[in-house]
Amino acid sequence: MEHVMSQMEDNPIIAGIKDELSLKTALDSECKIVFVLNSTIMNVASIVSRIKKHNKLAFIHVDLLEGASSKEVVLEFLRKNTAADGIISTKAPLVKQARNYGFITIHRFFLTDSMSYHSIDRQISNSDPDIIETCPGGMTKTIGWVKNKVSLPIIASGLVCDKEDVVNALKNGAIAISSTNTEVWAL
Repeated sequence: MEHVMSQMEDNPIIAGIKDELSLKTALDSECKIVFVLNSTIMNVASIVSRIKKHNKLAFIHVDLLEGASSKEVVLEFLRKNTAADGIISTKAPLVKQARNYGFITIHRFFLTDSMSYHSIDRQISNSDPDIIETCPGGMTKTIGWVKNKVSLPIIASGLVCDKEDVVNALKNGAIAISSTNTEVWAL
């Protein structure tokens, strides 16, 4: 976990990849961490291998891993077949189980209303993640609210479109931002 935090301090922008072109761009970028947001059970090992060859950390969004279920077996599959550093999921039980497989865990939250905001404490107590990710990250005011509510590192993602969004997210308590916008990766 210390290594991840160190990488985020060096470069707080995380590349979120969703296709081959964005993977190639991420590999050539200064981003030290890559979130794999679109993969299949057939190509995930290859994607992670390419990321690791570029000395970057790889996190798999298991909810978006095509051909896999949201059951614990996906974690066993990833541990045996990839060198992924961590997983991302919106599902508390999956996040909690991933720790047993040695993954760094990121629990992703979609903050769409006050009910989703007020349920964060309960979900975190169920998932026990290393890091939380709040979406949309462009709503920087909510990052501050979450920062005051929890003692975990926060990654802001979703609708982080420009330098102003990045600066405001970091200023309001995020330790890093994740974006699929390749222009943001170059900031």
